[in-house]
Order: sequence, then structure tokens, then C-alpha cells
Amino acid sequence: MKTTLNLNDEILRRAKMRAAHEGISLTRFVEDALRTKLMDDRRKDPAFKLELKTVQGDAPPKVDISDREALYDVLDRS
Repeated sequence: MKTTLNLNDEILRRAKMRAAHEGISLTRFVEDALRTKLMDDRRKDPAFKLELKTVQGDAPPKVDISDREALYDVLDRS
């Protein structure tokens, strides 16, 4: 699709130089820059938010988890 853009002269000059340096067309350079910007914006939107519930209950038994026998004793009581 063809389109017309009004760009700042300095930005256009730098874009042309960068495209030439990378060995790609100005069109390809602008498309890549837009694609990158659009993907960055998508990453800013949180896709998932974990909501934790708080519940009331008894405190867990105090046991040294490095002591296997003490841990098994607590697990066997349940």
C-alpha cells in the first residue's frame, strides 16, 4: 500500500542513512521500525494478572523441613 508521510527532515535523513548502512530499502526500514514499536506497545499490556486470595485458617505446624523424620511425623498426623 502506498501512503504519504510528513516526516521531520532530520529523522528522514537518519532513517535513510541507517537503511543504507543495513543494506535495506527505506520502506523496509520504516516497516521494521513500526513493527517493533507496535510489538513493544503490545508487551506493555499485561496479558495475565495473578490475584491471590487470602483465607483464614490454622497456622502450619512448626517443623524443620530439613529433618525428614520430623516432616514425615507431621505429614502422618494429617
